[in-house]
Amino acid sequence: MKIQARASHVSLMNRNIIHQRWRRFLCLVVLIAGIALSLPIKADENTPIHIVEAFHVTLLTTMQSAKALGYKGRYGKLAPVIERRFHLPLMVQVATGSYWKKATEKQRDLLVGAFSKISIGTYASRFTGYSGQTFVTLGRRDGPQQTILVKTKIANPSGKDVKLTYVTRLIKGTWRIIDVLLDTGISELAVRRSEYRRILKSKGIDGLISTLDGKAAALRKAATG
Repeated sequence: MKIQARASHVSLMNRNIIHQRWRRFLCLVVLIAGIALSLPIKADENTPIHIVEAFHVTLLTTMQSAKALGYKGRYGKLAPVIERRFHLPLMVQVATGSYWKKATEKQRDLLVGAFSKISIGTYASRFTGYSGQTFVTLGRRDGPQQTILVKTKIANPSGKDVKLTYVTRLIKGTWRIIDVLLDTGISELAVRRSEYRRILKSKGIDGLISTLDGKAAALRKAATG
C-alpha cells in the first residue's frame, strides 16, 4: 500500500510539473504574440518593385484564366491595374512629342483614351493562355532622368525566358511605370514614338487618334472572332 501511495504521489507530482511547464509555455506564446501584435506593420506599397510585382500578379492570374475570361474579360481585368500602375497620359505625351503641345484639350483627352485602349488591348490579346510561366523580379537599379529600372523575367518551363525591364518614375508622390524595355534592350515607348511620328506628320493628331482607335478595334475583333 505504501509503495502504491508513493507511486501515486510521484505521478501526481510529475503531472503538476508538466502542467506548470505547459502553463509557462502558453504564457510565453501569449507574450510573444502580444509583442508581435504591438509592433508597427510596415506596408510600404509605393515602391518601384511593388508596383511592377502587383501588375505581374494581375497579369499572371489573367493568364491562368485567359480562356474562360475571353478577350473582353481579360481586358476588363487588366484595365484598372494598367491604368493605375502605368502613367498612360505621360507615355502618350512623350510618344507624340511637340504635337502634344499643339493639341487641344479635347484632342488630348481623345488621344489618351485611344492610347489606353490600344495599350490595354495589346496585353489582353498577347497573354491568351498559361502553361506554367512565372514572373521573377531580378532586382532594381538607377536609370536616367531620375528613373528606377526594375529588372524582371518571364520564366517559361521550356527554358526560353523573356527578360523585361520596367522604367518607373516617381510622379506626384507615386511610383508609376512609364516604359518597358524588351530583352533586346528596345524601348516599347521609343518604337511607338517612331510609329506615331510618321502618322502625325501625314495625318495630324486627329489622324493618330483615328488610327489608334482602329487598331484597338482590330485587336478586339481578331481576339473575339
